[in-house]
Amino acid sequence: MSNSGFLISAPQSGSGKTTVSLAIMAALARRGVTVAPFKCGPDFIDPGYHRAVTDTVSINLDGWMCPPEFVSQTFLTNLTCLTGQETAVIEGVMGLFDGIGAASKDGSSAQIAAITGAPVVLVVNARGMAASAAALVKGFAGFDPEVYLAGVIFNNVGSDSHAALLRESLAAHCPEVRCFGCIVRDDALTIPSRHLGLVTAEDNPLPADFINQLAEMAEHCLDLDGLIELQILPGPPLQEGEKSISTPFMKGGSEGICVAVARDAAFCFMYEDNLRLLREAGAELAFFSPLHDAALPDGIHGIYLPGGYPELYAGQLEENSAMKESIQAAVEADLPVYAECGGFVYLTEGIEDTEHQQAADFVGIFPVRCRMLPHRKALGYRQVELLRDCLVGSGGSIVRGHEFHYSEAGTMPAGVERSYRVSRQEITLGDEGFRTRNCLASYIHLHFGSNPEIAQTFIAACRMHK
Repeated sequence: MSNSGFLISAPQSGSGKTTVSLAIMAALARRGVTVAPFKCGPDFIDPGYHRAVTDTVSINLDGWMCPPEFVSQTFLTNLTCLTGQETAVIEGVMGLFDGIGAASKDGSSAQIAAITGAPVVLVVNARGMAASAAALVKGFAGFDPEVYLAGVIFNNVGSDSHAALLRESLAAHCPEVRCFGCIVRDDALTIPSRHLGLVTAEDNPLPADFINQLAEMAEHCLDLDGLIELQILPGPPLQEGEKSISTPFMKGGSEGICVAVARDAAFCFMYEDNLRLLREAGAELAFFSPLHDAALPDGIHGIYLPGGYPELYAGQLEENSAMKESIQAAVEADLPVYAECGGFVYLTEGIEDTEHQQAADFVGIFPVRCRMLPHRKALGYRQVELLRDCLVGSGGSIVRGHEFHYSEAGTMPAGVERSYRVSRQEITLGDEGFRTRNCLASYIHLHFGSNPEIAQTFIAACRMHK
């Protein structure tokens, strides 16, 4: 199978990957090319921007949370489900070879490049460099034989003469790597400042003029025709014992199982594959808004409350008493409810009054309050051993996910059951995964692709409730 596509990476964070990726996506979309957008790693923010620019759902590809065969499968299926001329654009994470550890490329962009066969285009912040930029590129090109470095885009270039020096040096010292363009420094192309270091596309929609500026820059500065010519290479064959863990895009929902999924500006952090896997397990999904709706959808058999920024909408969530009462009634009726991060915060008694946040009362399922902190409380991959059978699997199973939040919950009473034993790189972090009645909540965003039990077990619980 022949597919156009490439992975945008960089030597380090802050080099301009997101801006360049969005510019390329915007320019290709304007040309009528169907862009299949992807994001390396667990990030929820950039996929939202990808979707805003391309009008196509962006899929996370993560080689630490999910097995390689799952990553390969979901990547190829999201390509083949499109029609017409299409190009896969994968935005990397951090530096090209930066992953979960120094001796492993698990969780890195390089791992995704190796799994998918995507050629890499390196965005190099060339400010203050000339020949040294070529030396840097040459080092990246020869670092890992499983990663094909096809080209480079020089960013933050000072002038036409600076661009000429960069191109000349690359051609002389690293001729096997192609220069796909030089981008002159332009503060007007910087994505606006971010709340808590991050801001969602829902909270900060990119203006049409800004997207047009990005597209114009890409047309003027980059060799878009050359980028489109890059082809996805055949990925490595599955090793003995490896097999597909999911058949992507099976038609689900035939059993009449309906899961209500919160989705609005306050709750928008969810892996698209999680939704797909729920459908494949037999569910129809009914989206609802805790911000605006007065009640849960009719005829549901389970609830999924994903993450987001409920603290930004605390007053509005507090005022929507009808929705809070509807969720309380669902929990009391033993409806299966799974919540993560912002969804978990919404199920607590609320947020405390601090200098960073006004107090607000939430659903009150869990007898603690949360408080916002001035600095990040948690960030990173998490491995979870299930301590007992619960809504996402059987006792002893291993599932994986990611944690990122600025809030902390008060001490949960000992009487509230813990279902997770959480670790990070074999360091135990404690027990979490709080359960009351048929409601399971945690700060951890689980990727359902990490273990096929997750979606299947949750839908089995919904089926039993029905």
